[in-house]
Amino acid sequence: MRDGGRIAAAIEVLTEINERRRPVQEALKDWGNKHRFAGSGDRVAIGNLVFDALRHKLSHAQAMGSDSARALVLATYIWGWGNQVEKLQQVMEEDRHAPEPLSEAEGEALLQNKPVDDGNQISANIPEWLWPHFQDNFGDEALAVGRSLSERAPIDMRVNTLKSSQEKVLKRLSHLRAEVSGLSPVGVRLEPVVGPRKSPHVQAEETFRKGWFELQDEASQIASILSGAQPGEQVLDLCAGGGGKSLALAAQMQNKGQIYAYDAHKIRLAPLYERMARAGVRNIQTIDPQTGSLDICNGKMDRVFVDAPCSGTGVWRRRPDTKWRVTENALNGRIEEQAQVLETATRFVRSGGKLIYATCSLIPAENQLQVKAFLEKHSDFKLVDLAPVWDEHFGVVESRKPLFKDGGTVTLTPHHTGTDGFFIAMMERV
Repeated sequence: MRDGGRIAAAIEVLTEINERRRPVQEALKDWGNKHRFAGSGDRVAIGNLVFDALRHKLSHAQAMGSDSARALVLATYIWGWGNQVEKLQQVMEEDRHAPEPLSEAEGEALLQNKPVDDGNQISANIPEWLWPHFQDNFGDEALAVGRSLSERAPIDMRVNTLKSSQEKVLKRLSHLRAEVSGLSPVGVRLEPVVGPRKSPHVQAEETFRKGWFELQDEASQIASILSGAQPGEQVLDLCAGGGGKSLALAAQMQNKGQIYAYDAHKIRLAPLYERMARAGVRNIQTIDPQTGSLDICNGKMDRVFVDAPCSGTGVWRRRPDTKWRVTENALNGRIEEQAQVLETATRFVRSGGKLIYATCSLIPAENQLQVKAFLEKHSDFKLVDLAPVWDEHFGVVESRKPLFKDGGTVTLTPHHTGTDGFFIAMMERV
């Protein structure tokens, strides 16, 4: 396929997403199944157009004077990918699979490239109903945070220190231009690709198959490090999901002690077994939510890690379609779930033990306010100031400094720390 056909396909997919509120991956998969002649490069380019259009949906729509799928894709092709309007006009004239030629209004808007600088939610590409939450959390920096969440994300990897080292992984991935991620001492990063290019498939690397590294955003790596888990401890990963943090904690604990991995949804734990084998991890015990019991953990855990279900506002760089699908009812439901899982977690924390609460959200109601409500209800827990813990592990790097709020909780954002958006708090049972 040439660019004209790719643009037309992206418009078709984005129209399907907008009109039927379908997840982007589902819509792209269906398009691919119906158009099997499209090669892998075509599918990547079409997907990139769709994702980038969703990332800048509001600002592109305002500048184009239209929020149609066509307007968003055309704006992405020109402004997002750095192509000239003349090239687009030529593509539309020469490719019979291209969409209709540019209208006079479209051509004028694309040539003007009028910047959207309202200093508000449109410039930030944040849904209007969510904008006050970002203003409450970040004040004058809300716009910068929103813009950083509208960019592409890098590929972050965590070096598995049970099998390798950061230096070795960097050397073996030098052909991909891998770099240290900057904050995590076990982090390796590939900068995001641009335009229609395909991101490297790092899971195909021999070093991945050998278990030398795992895919894990640096923010998640940082959360594991800040938990302070030590070799020999008893740790419960209460919302383990696919086990990314369990694996990070296992390496941090040098395969010593015991990690109990649990998730209320059994299917989410399924990938962990293969990942444990590849990583050489021996100190994780999974607990089946249908047949197993958490009673073995009652009052015995040195640390309980709660990576709570949340709105996912911190990972919009990777999942831009969720930005436009999240609803206020869904957010309220998540807030209730978070309170419930925190309440459940209390029974497992021993005296002097730590309860770590984390989300990939940047909404105060899911983060600081959730912790405040918990502490008001549980006088036997106190908040631990994570600021000195941060300095101990990551030093004082002003250019990548997180926000410390309300007595020492940590908020990470692409703008402040170059990571996904993440919130971390630690409470100690006294």
